[in-house]
Amino acid sequence: MNVIKSIAKDRVLQITTALVIISMFIARPHLADISFSTLWSILAMMTIIQIFQYLHILDYCAYRLTSHASNARQLTWMFLVLAVVAAMFLTNDVTVLTLIPLYLNIAKKYRLPEVLPVTLIGMAANFGSAFTPFGNTHNIFLMSRYRIPTHVFFQWSIPLLIASLALLLLLSMFVKKTPVPTVPAMNIHIMIRPTIVTVLVALLIFAGVLNFIPAWVGAVAAIILAVALQPKIMGDVDYAIVLTFTGFFIIISVLQQVPAISNLISSFMSTRHSVYLTSLLSSQLISNVPSTVLIGKFTHYVAALFLGSNIGGLGTVVGSMCNLLVYKEYTNWGSKSPKSFFIGFTTFNFIGLAILATVGWLIMDFVY
Repeated sequence: MNVIKSIAKDRVLQITTALVIISMFIARPHLADISFSTLWSILAMMTIIQIFQYLHILDYCAYRLTSHASNARQLTWMFLVLAVVAAMFLTNDVTVLTLIPLYLNIAKKYRLPEVLPVTLIGMAANFGSAFTPFGNTHNIFLMSRYRIPTHVFFQWSIPLLIASLALLLLLSMFVKKTPVPTVPAMNIHIMIRPTIVTVLVALLIFAGVLNFIPAWVGAVAAIILAVALQPKIMGDVDYAIVLTFTGFFIIISVLQQVPAISNLISSFMSTRHSVYLTSLLSSQLISNVPSTVLIGKFTHYVAALFLGSNIGGLGTVVGSMCNLLVYKEYTNWGSKSPKSFFIGFTTFNFIGLAILATVGWLIMDFVY
């Protein structure tokens, strides 16, 4: 019952469902337009990250790292490194849901800066998730939709990661060096055998995303492991995102059948630069996941779409689902007003967007 309530309360799914119902009056969607391999991969990732949360892997790493920080800037750097690395494997959403409450608890206790470090943790999670094919849901979609070879994907993501890390370093220099007493490392017990098995299942899931094995294999393995460890884990899985993606596929299947809409979208897909800018700008309005799914049906400029969708996660609070979670977590845990955080978050995000969008254009022209 709690699972159904959680699914029903998801705002993005509510909007998607309404759009699906409206679209049904326009045309009949085609089953072939639904990417079931993408849906299996997303279900697998949503399940495995709940297992990792159950095992407290990220909490353990966070407390071990931050116990060595002597000032707020060092503490921020440590959280940024952990956010980047964790998001590569556990997705950006789970990373911010875990790390931002941890940082804010420390910040409130020692009166440390909040707005900029939390904003940077959100950025770092977005950047880290962009690096791997399974770090975020739109990368999973791109891998499934275009069957991108693994080495090609990393040829695209490595330059973006380097530019992103440089941007994080630059912005983090504005965090004041407020002294921090030694943060005690909490005694979090790690279960070794379940952790090893979970890592092995995660590798199966990654192999599915990379198209080495059928995507459903990793999903089934993750579900079996979750039930074996603790059946309640399956109640925490984000089924709403799987249903939301299903809705995206249905809506876009319908839109493709409307000549006026199809022609309009296609008119923005003529060059890789137009695809890049369309992805970048549309992400600011409808978020980078639906933007990627929509544009992905109309273009073959995949590298430009990859860059635009991942850089487009910066900017507005709706640029990515991760941004919304950052804002939500701050309103739950932060000590400053939501308005103050929103202004600071938006300001630094648009500064980052302006810098990285320019660098992305140069990467597209001179590196790809």
